[in-house]
Amino acid sequence: MLNFAIIGCGRIASKIVDGIISNSEKAKLIAVCDILEDKMKQIKNRYIEKTNISNQIIEVSNYKELLDKIKVDVAIISTESGYHEEIGLYFLENGVNLIIEKPLAMSIEGAQKLVDTAKKNNLKLAASHQNRFNYPIQLLKKAIKENRLGKIFNGMARILWTRDDNYYVQAPWRGTWALDGGTLMNQCIHNIDLINWMMDDEIDTVYAQTSNYIRNIEAEDYGVILIRYKSGKIATIEGSAIIYPKNLEETLTITGEKGTVVIGGMAVNKINTWRVEGENEQEYLSIDCGDPNSVYGYGHEALYKDFIEAVEENKEPLVNGVAGLNAVKIILAAYKSQKTGKAIKFDEFNEFSTNEMKEVNIKY
Repeated sequence: MLNFAIIGCGRIASKIVDGIISNSEKAKLIAVCDILEDKMKQIKNRYIEKTNISNQIIEVSNYKELLDKIKVDVAIISTESGYHEEIGLYFLENGVNLIIEKPLAMSIEGAQKLVDTAKKNNLKLAASHQNRFNYPIQLLKKAIKENRLGKIFNGMARILWTRDDNYYVQAPWRGTWALDGGTLMNQCIHNIDLINWMMDDEIDTVYAQTSNYIRNIEAEDYGVILIRYKSGKIATIEGSAIIYPKNLEETLTITGEKGTVVIGGMAVNKINTWRVEGENEQEYLSIDCGDPNSVYGYGHEALYKDFIEAVEENKEPLVNGVAGLNAVKIILAAYKSQKTGKAIKFDEFNEFSTNEMKEVNIKY
């Protein structure tokens, strides 16, 4: 049985609790941490009400006090993005395995430190890109690995959502360069991870255009990224937080010489197109995974199961720290491309500071 602690009890924390509960044979929640007491109590009470487990769950407002009170095997960090590096390094340096909600960190240097520290201390580190575990996504990855789509040419990832001004007013850290970034870093990063995973190739260049059209935030509310891989594959990514009047789609498209697959739904959880040589499309279109109750999807349960197995069997989790680092690096390369107007050579790209990011945006 692994002891789990949740650091940061904001709106994603309820999904985290459900993920822990779904793995209750091997995981239990033993601590919650947040600077807001009422949020801690809400998350603690959700766990108790759903499990009827009355074991003591410790509440702390300062994460540095936690390890003096109880043994933690796995910490899940779901604070504002800008604090992920600092909090993550603290737990890794004190022998605790780590799952970090996206993004892994707000800088390449910070993400690399997390990866290196986990490796040095023989600990497991995962980025919470839970959509990799969606059944349609797993089917697509299997088809690619088995070469059923033939040679892959290109892929497209689209997040066409809306986030109104209220969304940013509720939590003023959102949309800031120091703690969040814009649509690409916040909303689009999951699909960026997916398309890079499907391409499974070394990146040559990243080119991007971003803008802030209508949202009163520092960062972008719309962006497009073009990735060219060393093999010649091309990936295009579109991320929007300004779709009228509500969320439209999240889709992932992969095209190859023998197949085209499109996965959509609320959280890339539904097969829209499965045109693969020799395969019956209707069989795939009839697969019903059910709609999740939010854009977070229902992958946390499987991600935590995979992470627990990684700890028990001393293997890498499916979405390891390097995967989280790569997603962050792609986005920061996109921001640098917007600033310079040039394609960024990925191998030569090492860092892009918060101060540089402040000079990125074009206000429409």
